[in-house]
Amino acid sequence: MATSFAAGVGVPISGLAAGARKAIALSDIATEDLQVAESQTPEVQTTFADLGVIPETVEALASVGILHPFPIQSLAIPIAVNGTDMIGQARTGTGKTLAFGVSLLQRIVARSDEGYADHHPKGKPQALVMCPTRELALQVADDLEVASTVRNVRVLTVYGGVGYDLQTNTLTTGVDVVVGTPGRLLDLVTRRSLDLSAVKVLVLDEADEMLDMGFLPDVERLISKTPPTRQTLLFSATMPSAVVGLARMYLNQPVNVRAETQDASVTVPEVDQFVYQAHDLDKPEIIGRLLQAEGCTKTIIFTRTKRSAQRLTDELTDRGFSVGSLHGDLNQVLREKSLKRFHEGKVDVLVATDVAARGIDVTGVSHVVNYECTDDDKTYVHRIGRTGRAGAKGVAVTLVDWADMTRWKVINKTLDLGFPEPPETYSTSHHLFTELGITPGTKGRIAPLKPAEPRPPREPRPARERGPKAERVETTDGRVRRQRRNRSGDQPVRAEATDGGPATEASSDGPSEQPRRRRRRRSSGGAAASPAIATE
Repeated sequence: MATSFAAGVGVPISGLAAGARKAIALSDIATEDLQVAESQTPEVQTTFADLGVIPETVEALASVGILHPFPIQSLAIPIAVNGTDMIGQARTGTGKTLAFGVSLLQRIVARSDEGYADHHPKGKPQALVMCPTRELALQVADDLEVASTVRNVRVLTVYGGVGYDLQTNTLTTGVDVVVGTPGRLLDLVTRRSLDLSAVKVLVLDEADEMLDMGFLPDVERLISKTPPTRQTLLFSATMPSAVVGLARMYLNQPVNVRAETQDASVTVPEVDQFVYQAHDLDKPEIIGRLLQAEGCTKTIIFTRTKRSAQRLTDELTDRGFSVGSLHGDLNQVLREKSLKRFHEGKVDVLVATDVAARGIDVTGVSHVVNYECTDDDKTYVHRIGRTGRAGAKGVAVTLVDWADMTRWKVINKTLDLGFPEPPETYSTSHHLFTELGITPGTKGRIAPLKPAEPRPPREPRPARERGPKAERVETTDGRVRRQRRNRSGDQPVRAEATDGGPATEASSDGPSEQPRRRRRRRSSGGAAASPAIATE
């Protein structure tokens, strides 16, 4: 049976070692300190060393300015480093990656460790991390590499959309940690390039999203390839029934760790949320004015489809903004390049589909915009979680179409957001400027409108070449016929009677006699008459 731990609530510690007891007591204090960090001094805050993290990892984290753990890290690390199975639940953007990453790195044997010479088998992965998307896998691998720079742990990221050669060659050379998506991981296992028989720690990151994307069969097959004595860590922002069922099946007496109380809000409190009812044709102008609001530095705009993402990217680029796109129609190289440019600040706006809604941690994202209403409440939570991360402030704006009002009311009721009837809003609405800090008179375009290209002069049409003219010919019986002449030799081709009479063939020698055509006739009384054949 799972044991539940929650910040600010009394925690059972009877089943843990003495070191874990001390760490959990510190975690309670650290949670309170982090919630009121502005009124506390750094000396009273918990450090990673207080949680039992080895000095090499503490040094690596300190080199990038990470000194104090977040609540989920304070609660999870002391439990996970002892090899206990765990379910970690916290709001998005609260540091779940390092919560399992630090524990994972501490439980494996690196080449620089003293006991590596006696470690067998060498070169096989000792830890496996499964992520739902490529972007999240890359993000997790980067965090693990940062935390293991002193120990020089070998981390490999595997995902689809790229060739197998580099991944298989690296696996042949030897790795310590493998991070990847379930599809490519299973492909490598099937090819016998990836051996999971030496895995000590298995991590399922964003487990709810993996199940929503249909990865459950692949996840189960991969779990079956790992030793039954492994440690399993499951982390997610939401905990639907499917994830609970997965935990019951594959976790051994897990500890359920929550970094907030049961009645805490699902969304991050540091994010100011605004919801407007807007017309689709007016949305680009609203976005253009929002991007010039006070405090708007980096912005992620989420769209529902790949086509709308690219269309909005082109529209904002034409308006003079520095925009990148991230969606499924781009190959992996372009996706990584676009995300890298956004990380480095070369572009200020990223228009993306939900491939960027999970786990993408970009420093300095001030605004998140839902261009359309999200499909469900979980997607809404993860999208707006791209801002307000690590205790920073953020702004989330959602534009709801008239047709999506019913869906939005369901989301609003589920999350208890307090926006049952979003105000009807246009790009000229006064409350749009005042609430979002937009300077009055701001337009949605910073580049001058391109003049329309003049059309080239229209070429005159060539004169139509008409066919041979018909001649009026009067026959011996007094009837008038039309006779056409052929283009080559002006020879008559056919003569047709203008009054409905029979047509005859004409030649240069004069008209020739031919039998008249057979036709049906009806009697004057309406009854069908038998066909008559008339001859001249």
